[in-house]
Amino acid sequence: MIKSALRGLTAAAILVLPLAPAPSAHAAESVPLAAAVERLPLAAESRAGYQRTAFKHWNAGTNPADGCNTRAEVLIAEAVEAPQIGPNCQLTGGRWFSYYDATSVTSASGLDIDHMVPLAEAWDSGASAWTARRREAYANDQGAEASLVAVTARSNRSKSDQDPATWMPPAPDEAVRCTYAAQWVGTKLRWGLAVDDTELAALRDIAGGCPLKAVAYEPAT
Repeated sequence: MIKSALRGLTAAAILVLPLAPAPSAHAAESVPLAAAVERLPLAAESRAGYQRTAFKHWNAGTNPADGCNTRAEVLIAEAVEAPQIGPNCQLTGGRWFSYYDATSVTSASGLDIDHMVPLAEAWDSGASAWTARRREAYANDQGAEASLVAVTARSNRSKSDQDPATWMPPAPDEAVRCTYAAQWVGTKLRWGLAVDDTELAALRDIAGGCPLKAVAYEPAT
């Protein structure tokens, strides 16, 4: 499914939602961004022992029989115009929209699949205590549309492993900031990841400028 509905950035697409009670295990929820920020656990971060190889990716994806790995499946799902799928899941043609920098891309090779919360940041925020299997599930998560995002390689590499305290999408539309913050918070809540003091302060500040933005998330199993 193409993600244009999720990433619609017009005010008409934003819903005002009441604050819901704390979720039961594995229940889907949608709450205002400011309220969602306050649900994030606060903890000091540590990168001790981090290696990118601790997160196995890309694996065979949601359908191992289709010959496409997670990267290719995300590209297919997020295409604005569908690419042709050749042998060994070789993608040709197609068109994508990188919402980080409001750029259209017509070649899959020009795109990176960004982990909304980067692997290093996830490690710092609690994933260091996970099993290898859970880290693999995180790194290949297609169970939530915000977890993996097809964006231009330059915007992904500009972001690197930074959190919203030091990096936000460069697209000038303020609604992009609201969408990005909501997806960041939703991903951290989905996986039970913490924030540190500076990250929390930044998210509170951003949320203050997005009073109508909601965060949708479902805890990962």
